[in-house]
Amino acid sequence: MAFSFGGATSNPAATLTAPGFGAAATTAAAPATGFSFGSTNTGTFGGFGTTTTTAAAPGSTFSFAGPANTAGGLFGNTQNKGFGFSSGLGAGTAAGTTGFGTGLGTTGLGGFGGFNIQPAQQQPGGLFGQQAQLQAQPTLLYQQVTALSAPTLLGDERDSILAKWNQLQAYWGTGKGYYSNNNQPVDFSQENPFCRFKAVGYSCVPVSKDEDGLVVLLFNRKEADVRAQQQPLVESLHKVLGNNQTLTVNVDGVKALPNDQTEVIVYVVERSPNGTSKRIPATTLFSYLEQANVKVQLTQIGVVMSVARTELSPAQLKQLLQNAPAGVDPIIWEQAKVDNPDPEKLIPVPMVSFKELFRRLQIQDQMNKQHQTRVDIISSDISDLQKNQATTVAKIAQYKRKLMDLSHRVLQVLIKQEIQRKSGYAIQVDEEHLRVQLDTIHSELNAPTQFKGRLNELMSQIRMQNHFGAARSEERYSVDADLLREIKQHLKQQQDGLSHLISVIKDDLEDIKLIEHGLSDSGHMKGGILS
Repeated sequence: MAFSFGGATSNPAATLTAPGFGAAATTAAAPATGFSFGSTNTGTFGGFGTTTTTAAAPGSTFSFAGPANTAGGLFGNTQNKGFGFSSGLGAGTAAGTTGFGTGLGTTGLGGFGGFNIQPAQQQPGGLFGQQAQLQAQPTLLYQQVTALSAPTLLGDERDSILAKWNQLQAYWGTGKGYYSNNNQPVDFSQENPFCRFKAVGYSCVPVSKDEDGLVVLLFNRKEADVRAQQQPLVESLHKVLGNNQTLTVNVDGVKALPNDQTEVIVYVVERSPNGTSKRIPATTLFSYLEQANVKVQLTQIGVVMSVARTELSPAQLKQLLQNAPAGVDPIIWEQAKVDNPDPEKLIPVPMVSFKELFRRLQIQDQMNKQHQTRVDIISSDISDLQKNQATTVAKIAQYKRKLMDLSHRVLQVLIKQEIQRKSGYAIQVDEEHLRVQLDTIHSELNAPTQFKGRLNELMSQIRMQNHFGAARSEERYSVDADLLREIKQHLKQQQDGLSHLISVIKDDLEDIKLIEHGLSDSGHMKGGILS
């Protein structure tokens, strides 16, 4: 959001620039104040005594004169729904119109913007949303300009000092401007076209179509209260629609706004007797809700304002961007269009006074809170998913161990079954190959330079550590139980092997003795035969 209070030029006199004031609905010449309302001069008070004005096209930059056509259009008589401007701001479609476009002000309540423009019909509206008399508006501008340029209160050089003081008050947007003894002073508010506390921000371009049928209802209630009473609210809206059984009211969304206000987006679905259904267009529903008797019923159920949420046509969007809003320096407006971070999704909008800026900041803070709440919910969901993942990983590891145990058990069963099945059969070739491989592995395990040697070295180190441990009792070492069990098992196997070897040697010795005894007996028999 870019805020640019003050003028964009270095010329002090240019700070009051408001091109194309467009005095409307008057044919009288301007009084001798030296200010030309219809002049194309872009200076502060340029064009002194240049020309008189004739009837200008209605709907100039500040829309001081509303058009005579007051027929109730879709957004008829809607006021102050947007940025503080009336719905007639810049409503004219004649050449030279520099307003914000027709019907500006029907913005979405929660998104800083959104515009609904109806180019064909306009309604009378004051400078900032007040329905004043058509002749009173040019008079107000005339009084302001007179107070700023040529006051005649004292009739001497002090009037120039008073004019500068009035200019300062107009820039600041507060105070009263005295300019004549015969007239009341003019009040300078922050909505006056010369106030310098103006900025340009950005709002989202509305994307909802008229066929979507979305209408925004504003309530002066908290979001929790509205959500708690959502069903009675739907029933009340159905009664407002005449209890028509073919119509169904649906809530598209509920969103909290600053100052304990709530935005409720609704749409109405019409069901035909043949079973098909369609949404009521947003403009049709909005025009019905804007009827006087219906608005009374909406007020009774707490509705403060209703707005149709529809998108802009390319022509309306182009017109909106080409013409600077009332009281905004065209240079600032052009710079705002250049600085737009996303021209496809954002559109520059004027902000008048610190009150409007504060309102937008409140809405932005509210949106930040909603985003933070959503981030917290997502973070909580991620934490739950991480816990579930950890639990799942632990279960997977448990099931893997269980699968390995079951695999070993199945293997043992298969071994016993295979032994029984092969009982009485000769050893086959593949079994002989398997036996050779197992013998090779057993030889590698028992090789002195392999695991057996390392095991002996480890045992020596253990004995040495135990010896040193006996000498120094403070040094204690322990061997893992599984490792100790493996060592014992290996030693037992070695002992069994040695015992088996000893028994084999003993058997061989007995065989040798038997052979020797047999040889000696045969020798004696041969000797006896020879003798």
